[in-house]
Amino acid sequence: MKPEVLVMAASPSADVMAQLEQRFDCHHLWQQPREAQAAWLQNVAPGVRGVLTTGAIGINAALLAQLPKIEIVAVNGIGTDAVDLAATRARGIAVTNTPGVLTDDVADLALTLLLSAARRLPALDFYVRTGAWEAGKPVAPTRALRGKVCGVFGFGRIGQAIAARAQAFGMQVQYFQPRAIDGVTVPRAASLLALAQASDYLVVAAPGGAATQHAVNAEVLAALGPQGTLVNIARGSLVDEEALITALRGRTLGMAALDVFADEPRVPVALRELDNVVLTPHIGSLTVETRHAMGQLVVDNLSAHFSGKPLLTPVA
Repeated sequence: MKPEVLVMAASPSADVMAQLEQRFDCHHLWQQPREAQAAWLQNVAPGVRGVLTTGAIGINAALLAQLPKIEIVAVNGIGTDAVDLAATRARGIAVTNTPGVLTDDVADLALTLLLSAARRLPALDFYVRTGAWEAGKPVAPTRALRGKVCGVFGFGRIGQAIAARAQAFGMQVQYFQPRAIDGVTVPRAASLLALAQASDYLVVAAPGGAATQHAVNAEVLAALGPQGTLVNIARGSLVDEEALITALRGRTLGMAALDVFADEPRVPVALRELDNVVLTPHIGSLTVETRHAMGQLVVDNLSAHFSGKPLLTPVA
């Protein structure tokens, strides 16, 4: 008998999906109409031993309570803030995620967003498409990156990869997170506020959760200032969205480039209407190569667990 696994979301990799079907008895929640999911889940829940979810979807205590045989939650993503870790710990349920394999693509997007904001690429694209260039309308100059300060909030794998890329563009880099990182040459600011005060570009790469909820608040945005740019590729919860909208509207913050939002996929109309914002739909890891690697790591963690082998990437 193959282990029964509840699949909360599909992988873009056809090979990963094929492996899941081959190795496990899969119950695909994502294939069920929303109005039918509760009744469907009642039928399959008693046999489920594993759950495949994503960082955005996670799993809450109520769903865990419906799964009497659950042994493992495999997260296709880095973030576990949407997973009720207190509930999993209380029941001895293993949790895994997919660190490392998405670092480069997420860091690449962070610099893409930073460059798009600095050089006003969306506005310039619009300028050409609408015939403004042909009509001889004036275009304002943008700003160079070299010599500017890139502050990185959160200095794990992704934060350090962002720093390396920013340095390659001739930027100075500082970072902040509560615990200093040993063995790095990048200077650490005394606080997030101090980092914002020192930065031309503030890139958010810290984990989500209660500890970082609205860490980037009105005071931090004001410190970044009217020439400053906020880039967020972490979690929408880290930024006070209302304060951000107010700062962008009032031009007390120069620009924002955002891949994540507080209530995805619902992005406030106020943000969408602003011309000093670059928006992407939470696609930091959305490349063919990385999404396959993430899905493969999920499959490998599930296989290791049900074979009695050590997990590849357990969450502490």
